Amino acid sequence: MALKVLIIEDEIPAQRLLKETLQEINFETEVVACLNSIKSAVEWFQNDQHPEIVLLDIQLSDGLSFEIFKQVKIESMIIFTTAYDEYAMQAFKVNSLDYLLKPIEKDELQAAFEKYQQYNKQFIQEKNASIDFSELATLIKNEKPEYRKRFLIQSNESFFHLPVEEIALLYSTQGITFAVTFKKREYPLNFSLENLKEQLNPDKFFKVNRQIIINIEAIKRVHSYFNGKLKLETQPSHSEDIVIGKDKAARFKRWLDR
Repeated sequence: MALKVLIIEDEIPAQRLLKETLQEINFETEVVACLNSIKSAVEWFQNDQHPEIVLLDIQLSDGLSFEIFKQVKIESMIIFTTAYDEYAMQAFKVNSLDYLLKPIEKDELQAAFEKYQQYNKQFIQEKNASIDFSELATLIKNEKPEYRKRFLIQSNESFFHLPVEEIALLYSTQGITFAVTFKKREYPLNFSLENLKEQLNPDKFFKVNRQIIINIEAIKRVHSYFNGKLKLETQPSHSEDIVIGKDKAARFKRWLDR
């Protein structure tokens, strides 16, 4: 039996992305509605049967979504979605059922749904009632996303700073991550790609596959590839083909277009 999912998100491209990602995970789901505001969400919860899961954007067109909880008692598991970086959202780890950082990856959404399977309805209702939404609202209002501006690079017996805007791409090989500049110089970094993904501005950088994060300014052209994949032509060029899998292709196109 399909899990009923309600999407509350005020950006149409983000709604489409969530729908597509839901189709990719190993759960049968049914999107019962897509809402875009606090007002529409409150009316919906007051008049409709609550679904198993709600994917809830924190910042909606008419305010912070926490206002919904002041007006209705929600019986669903709440999975918050947010563009705020991981460091600003530490409180969610102890205060909420789950949260996902945008752009939402398939494996992260899969893990959130697996967490739902571990809970019973009573636990979810009690947890929703115990969340301190005023504390979370204060956190959001006081915090703005802070993305990394530079890296400290060690070179022989000296060091220097490398501005993020000079990095064309980052890649990982044999457990080592390298930053490649537009001048095609390479420097090792003491971070995993997954860690770097959270530190870099998502408007500028996209993790195209498990090995590579690309700067939008380094993309010259995008070519269609077999089986729905995409192949990137970049400047500077990379030593290996940069291929985007079918599961990320649509999301990547929307990233380029926003």
